[in-house]
Amino acid sequence: MAFPARNPPNSAYNRDSESDTSAHSPEEQLKRTIALAISSLCAFLFVALPPGRPAQTPKRPHFTDVAARSQISYRSNNSPGGHKYFPQPMCGGVAIFDFDNDGRLDIFFTNGAQLPEMKKTNPSFYNCLLRQRTDGTFEDVTSKAGLTGKDLDFNFGVAVGDYDNDGYEDLFVCGAGRNALYHNNGDGTFTDVTAASGIGGKPPNTLSVAAAWFDYDNDGLLDLIVDNYTFWTPQTDLRCTMGSAEYYCDPRRYQSVPPRLYRNLGHGKFEDVTEKSGLAKSPGKGMGISIADFNNDGWPDIFIANDTEPNSLFINRKNGTFEEQGLELGVAYNDSGNTGSSMGSDAKDYDNDGNVDIFYNNLKGQVWQLLRNDSNLFQLAYVSKVQTLSLPFSGWSNGFIDYNNDGWKDIYSANGDVDQVNEKSPQHDTMFENLGGKTFLDVSGEMGKDFQRIGYQRGSAFGDLNNDGAMDIVVTSLNATPRILMNSADSGNHWLLLSLTGHKSARDAVGAKIKLTTASGRVLYNHVAISVGFMSSSDKRVHFGLGDETKVSSIEIRWPSGIRQVLKDIKADQVLKIDEAGK
Repeated sequence: MAFPARNPPNSAYNRDSESDTSAHSPEEQLKRTIALAISSLCAFLFVALPPGRPAQTPKRPHFTDVAARSQISYRSNNSPGGHKYFPQPMCGGVAIFDFDNDGRLDIFFTNGAQLPEMKKTNPSFYNCLLRQRTDGTFEDVTSKAGLTGKDLDFNFGVAVGDYDNDGYEDLFVCGAGRNALYHNNGDGTFTDVTAASGIGGKPPNTLSVAAAWFDYDNDGLLDLIVDNYTFWTPQTDLRCTMGSAEYYCDPRRYQSVPPRLYRNLGHGKFEDVTEKSGLAKSPGKGMGISIADFNNDGWPDIFIANDTEPNSLFINRKNGTFEEQGLELGVAYNDSGNTGSSMGSDAKDYDNDGNVDIFYNNLKGQVWQLLRNDSNLFQLAYVSKVQTLSLPFSGWSNGFIDYNNDGWKDIYSANGDVDQVNEKSPQHDTMFENLGGKTFLDVSGEMGKDFQRIGYQRGSAFGDLNNDGAMDIVVTSLNATPRILMNSADSGNHWLLLSLTGHKSARDAVGAKIKLTTASGRVLYNHVAISVGFMSSSDKRVHFGLGDETKVSSIEIRWPSGIRQVLKDIKADQVLKIDEAGK
């Protein structure tokens, strides 16, 4: 959320100052130089001629916005006008999940609050739950479900997870004031259990942007990490002006804070283990958060994209503690050895080599980072062309999504400038198509007019809303109705959607790793991941595009519990439910 366009040319916080290393110690400068040199060398060694553009079957899919069919009243509302309060650009988190277990995905949105009062003074600021009907339209059931959040303040991210393993997905909502844990009662309603859970505690005035559920100690209970940004209240908000014009202050003027980790003790109780786990030693300005087993040791790690601060990569030490290794592993700084805006993030294996890679986007003019995991180090994938394709865009939420079911994960980004200052600021979203795991092609212009609607996009989430095997997208825009973008699903390619249920592992099976081998011997990789993009949560089911393959030879699953399970001879084009073996 660093805003180069808004800073006056002579500002001490002009983006040009990012290259100034005077604030770093000689030891850190040396470490950065060595890490950058190693990363650049690895990237050079990896560069290969990109494959030719594959033949397309019969055409690329496109997306159609169906939100109007449901007469949705929700609009993200960041209380625009008047004073420019620092959190205003971060509004409109999204979650796609099946809250009532009827087999149809539903949608939840977070919303802002009236400033400076920090109150949801009227329904235009309420959070929103949309239940999907049998005809594919959505009905607003927010009040009935108890999720308006009218007693909360300015909300940002939402994390979905079944923390008590009762079969119903619960919600954690982040805010500038208090955070909230909502327990799903299984009857269409939710109860705010924050106070009793022990999960609401945090240092006063902490601004929490995002969160993710995951089982960091592999005990079968989902724990929670909360991605914090800074300390802030309307009263401590900084005001930055140039003449009579006001602009959002540079993030570097705000104090960094560490994330918070809550261990699930069972029976609805949590313990704050931030200090004990080692996370307290690594403050940042957390935006995107991605959970994955980056070193293939069977334990989940944490990547956090930090705004104007070095990104964090917390490696799980299997003993309840984490070690921050962002610098050593090549993710802390960008390819120039500087920090960036580092907005949303996702972690998936885009080149199907068995290692989980990292993507995070930045603001216009900065290089979006696609970092390839070579088992020892993350290196910028120069040959991918992502850095060149992304230069005109300011990216917020994002995700690896195989939109055309060819077996290669493409990159979607929800784009928009920071400030709604002039008619040239709005941007359209982008889809970068993955060509054989090496390079990417910008196909945004072929995604349809609804996909290309310009605006100030913020949150986005992914899921197969109509169970047709093609991934759909839900996107919010500042002070606008959200888009529900349905995939035309007409690529002609086949697919498989896996719905995993843990028993010894946590029921949501977050982190379960899947290796799929097709009948022809092609190998594809994915894992269960709910925290995707920026302030958002996606469908927990795992999607595989299969290209022209109609049969899967084997599916190998490594559950978080350590159990390994193999299924044989699976037909394509189905939603396959899989229970953890040995229950």
